[in-house]
Amino acid sequence: MATLSFSSLKPNTLFSSFLFPSKNISSRPIIYTLPDRNTPPLTFSAAKRPPAASATNSSSSVTVETVSPENDDNSTVFVIRARNRTGLLQVITRVFNILGLSVEKATVDFEEDYFVMTFFVTDSRGNKIDDQKSLESINKALIDAIDGDDDAALSVAPSDRGVVVRKPRLDFGERKGQAERMLGLMDVFLKNDPISLQKDILHHVEYTVARSRFSFDDFEAYQALAHSVRDRLIERWHDTLIHFKKEDPKRVYFLSLEFLMGRSLSNIVINLGIRDQFADALSQLGFDFEVLAEQEGDACLGNGGLARLSACQMDSLATLDYPAVGYGLRYQYGLFRQVIVDGFQHEQPDYWLNFGNPWEIERIHITYPVKFYGTVTDEFLNGEKCKVWVPGEMVEAVAYDNPIPGYGTRNTINLRLWAAKPSDQHDMESFNTGDYVDAVVNRQRAESISSILYPDDRSYQVALQLNDTHPSLAIAEVMRVLLDEEHLSWHRAWDIICKIFSFTTHTVSPEGLEKIPVDLLGNLLPRHLQIIYDINFNFVEELKKMIGLDYDRLTRMSIVEEGAVKNIRMANLSVICSHTVNGVSRLHSELLRTKLFKDFYDLWPHKFQYKTNGVTQRRWIVVSNPSLCALISKWLGTEAWIRDIDLLIGLRDYATNAELHQEWKMVKKVNKIRLAEYIEAMSGLKVSLDAMFDVQTKRIHEYKRQLLNILGIIHRYDCIKNMDKNDRKKVVPRVCIIGGKAAPGYEIAKKVIKLCHAVAEKINNDNDIGDLLKLVFIPDYNVSVAEMVIPGADLSQHLSTAGHEASGTGSMKFLMNGCLLLATADGSTIEMVEEIGQDNVFLFGAKAHEVVALRKKGPTLKVPLQFSRVVRMIRDGHFGFEDYFKSLCDKIEGTSDYFLLGADFMSYLEAQAAADKAFVDEERWTKMSILSAAGSGRFSSDRTIQEYAENTWDIQPCRCPF
Repeated sequence: MATLSFSSLKPNTLFSSFLFPSKNISSRPIIYTLPDRNTPPLTFSAAKRPPAASATNSSSSVTVETVSPENDDNSTVFVIRARNRTGLLQVITRVFNILGLSVEKATVDFEEDYFVMTFFVTDSRGNKIDDQKSLESINKALIDAIDGDDDAALSVAPSDRGVVVRKPRLDFGERKGQAERMLGLMDVFLKNDPISLQKDILHHVEYTVARSRFSFDDFEAYQALAHSVRDRLIERWHDTLIHFKKEDPKRVYFLSLEFLMGRSLSNIVINLGIRDQFADALSQLGFDFEVLAEQEGDACLGNGGLARLSACQMDSLATLDYPAVGYGLRYQYGLFRQVIVDGFQHEQPDYWLNFGNPWEIERIHITYPVKFYGTVTDEFLNGEKCKVWVPGEMVEAVAYDNPIPGYGTRNTINLRLWAAKPSDQHDMESFNTGDYVDAVVNRQRAESISSILYPDDRSYQVALQLNDTHPSLAIAEVMRVLLDEEHLSWHRAWDIICKIFSFTTHTVSPEGLEKIPVDLLGNLLPRHLQIIYDINFNFVEELKKMIGLDYDRLTRMSIVEEGAVKNIRMANLSVICSHTVNGVSRLHSELLRTKLFKDFYDLWPHKFQYKTNGVTQRRWIVVSNPSLCALISKWLGTEAWIRDIDLLIGLRDYATNAELHQEWKMVKKVNKIRLAEYIEAMSGLKVSLDAMFDVQTKRIHEYKRQLLNILGIIHRYDCIKNMDKNDRKKVVPRVCIIGGKAAPGYEIAKKVIKLCHAVAEKINNDNDIGDLLKLVFIPDYNVSVAEMVIPGADLSQHLSTAGHEASGTGSMKFLMNGCLLLATADGSTIEMVEEIGQDNVFLFGAKAHEVVALRKKGPTLKVPLQFSRVVRMIRDGHFGFEDYFKSLCDKIEGTSDYFLLGADFMSYLEAQAAADKAFVDEERWTKMSILSAAGSGRFSSDRTIQEYAENTWDIQPCRCPF
């Protein structure tokens, strides 16, 4: 008997072989030996087995027999005779899995186009199944499953749209021939040697991009490269999904309305471990990998930290082998493109899909109806009254799958994004009346709708994670499905809801909590509003039993907010219905317990946890800073830190090593050169590499206090202008870099951007200042720009008024890259100080517990003269536009200074002076930089996800075998 090793075969080859046997099957049986010891070998043999007691379905010629094995006393043998078809093996094995049975081995015989399949089966304890009643039940389940799926060749498109696709039936000889061809072409994984990669790239140039392989440009080369990478990504993705199906683990479904993925190419090839191979192959074709990677556009499907956090967590879920699926929305337009004209922000649409997205797979056959408007009626079902929602409008949600690979693992999980499309039925009605314009308008209207879709809710072995309150309508939707479609009792449905949902909030103030007007929700989703009212009624009634008639507290905790405008408090809904409520830093958790959700914490203290946010080192060191990545690996003697980032702490042993210092400074200089070249290309401004690159990049907001940074720059400029030449020689040169977008309707934030440009215009053109001070605003800041800015930064500013930043993941990215932090004691900064030591951070400003007292002082609060002077310079038109900036100055003087810029200004200047002093001491600065990177391991999203998996979701890794 010949044996074929399975080590070079794709796992799904087993299924292909079972369904399409080789023509040599009758003459020589083949055993496929799998490396996974839990998977039985499959033997093909022409030998026939004797008949035995059987169960038969007369309508389909399906028989199941139970026989006694000749040489095996530990298993029960099931012999199944059925017509072969695609998917038959999966149907049979699924039945055994559902019944908790294990298949030890299997053989297959054939009779014309019928297969006789023999399975050696044991129960969950590895014992033979002897009970006659159990055997009959198993036989019946097998027949029901096989016969019920017998028309697998007939496929009807989703939503009953009447499109029928029939797969051609091949005769047995044709199927065998087809199988041989398929196996010959697809029984091994795609190769990664230079010749194979070059062939694949050129193949995609000619057949995917439709260009001549003798004439194509960088963008076309990028497209071909991306599709070649995607081929290899999809192999792993399919294998992972098959493995998850086989193992059937509890899964987590991560719901977020924002995923800020950025570019994907570099991250994917690094996680797949084939970056160098592709770079070499491209080099031989005359292309540079880095140049082609720059051709990719950013997928900006989100705004700021929460969205980027979601992307980092998907990377960690894949890397740590957790069975997970991300769900979000496929926005046609990303976050707006920021264009600066004369220093003013202008918004333009981000047409990120104009040139296609090679990383997504459109699943036009996976659609779900999403219903809106309409009415709710009462109907009787089995003698019981039930609610029926009759929607007034419906759109189709179409799935787009985005494979997310893990690092150092075969696991590749799925991020499924949904796009809204018009219902075909609605369009046909419009066209039947000849109203073409109305059909177009309805299509545009449908495609503008954002909707939350949920995974299969019929399996209770799931965990649904709400990333902030944006997807919290999923609670009402799952409840609706369980009540109205599955017809569960309220008690049973509520019990399921409270077990599967967990909630992470990123909000720090009551004003930031999401609310939906009742009138809007009642009009748009009437049944969901009914369910929310019922949830609230039951909750309030139970609450009265616990706290009595404390109406103030009952009012605060109610999901429904009464008032001139009646609202649904989505945060209250999420807290009530989730088994766990997570903060995103220790300080944030304290704010949730003592302020934001104090009433709920007093009621359910066991619900409240915190898991400090993290970012992925794969993106923020390996991809964005390859020189530092190589240096770290060299000194640690391993690349294992890329998966186990706690190993970074080993850098502490070399923090004073002169050789490491020299190499560390060289890496920083290379990154500063790259950033300086970008600044010059973007703005025409040349900056000195000897200067401290001082960076603040984040969403423009009053609480993030970019204005404090600009006021400090004005003060520095004013001081330099008033120095004599000898004193100027002592000034530490600075390149101050600010970047970020202001929300389109946020006028104060837009004025901060204009002020930054006005100050830069003054400073950068002052010959007295020269290279001592430069100010640069980076427009349209996004993930790709961040990958260049962060490695090149010496100092990073995080200036939020204490108590206003939930976590602050931006500081973690800078920390990993050895950038020193100048920050308030806010968000996760407090925990960073614990990891790297207070001597390695420049802290300033009021603490969170001091902010309330400072605000109460109001007009009696004294501000330093330096602060008053720089504000006066702006008011007096020193930088022009005095009328335009008047309201900006009014916001930060007297009782209007809510975010305490004046109160913190002196402390801020002292921290800046401390940074100057440290920077001129190269040895001290480099040591601080090394210790910052060494202490950043705690702030990896790997750690965050592991804590969620163990403490919130209760899921286990499910590693796909290589």
